Amino acid sequence: RYYAAWWLGKFRVREPLAIDALIAALEDQDNQTELGGYPLRRNAARALGKLGDHRAVPALIDCLDCPDFYVREAAVQSLAMLEDRTCIPKLIKLLDGGLEAAQPIPGCPHLAQPYNAVIEALGDLGVTEAIDLIELFLEHPNELEQYAAARAMYQLTQNPTYAERLIKALSAYQVQLRRAALSDLGAIGYLPAADAIAKTWAENSLRVLALKGILEHYLESNPSDGCHLSETAIRIMNLIDGLL
Repeated sequence: RYYAAWWLGKFRVREPLAIDALIAALEDQDNQTELGGYPLRRNAARALGKLGDHRAVPALIDCLDCPDFYVREAAVQSLAMLEDRTCIPKLIKLLDGGLEAAQPIPGCPHLAQPYNAVIEALGDLGVTEAIDLIELFLEHPNELEQYAAARAMYQLTQNPTYAERLIKALSAYQVQLRRAALSDLGAIGYLPAADAIAKTWAENSLRVLALKGILEHYLESNPSDGCHLSETAIRIMNLIDGLL
């Protein structure tokens, strides 16, 4: 069942019976680890975000109260993918307590809540009323939370100062931080980052994905006449070609 849930999401099986089975799996009590985690619920939540059926929204919102951190994280990410705004009050609620509540937990590999995913979701959904809460996380001790906050703040304000923080992060010592910054810059489509992305010390595939995100954002904002591409679009394509 664990792998079946993954498979349904991976191959975008949108049959009503598959959706119903995945929604039911969000309440599964049988597949539980010794530490209290719910692996089947996690995979079901991840799959439902990929399948685009809004019938899953109420059940995914209920998952935000699940004791399993990774179920909550998967639910947040899927709700953002479904672009359903009814989840916004619950997402904002997860930021209660601000930085004081979002401190590392001794002996635990994660924070109390999936703050990174929540902040990114609020940015993707354009929740401007969360700006004050998100801005606090620019000072979080964990870089990934800082990057998520910078990404969301740029999306919500269009202030390039926040995107420039992510460009600076492309020079981070740890490769996982550089990877995160690449992903965030691609997600926000920050055009001035293109050259820095192409030169980042990270896998070519990740740099290509980030540049692809920038190109897609640019083309959406600057549609061509169908026959001619702008010099900017061609420049980004050339950067991508140089990495293939």
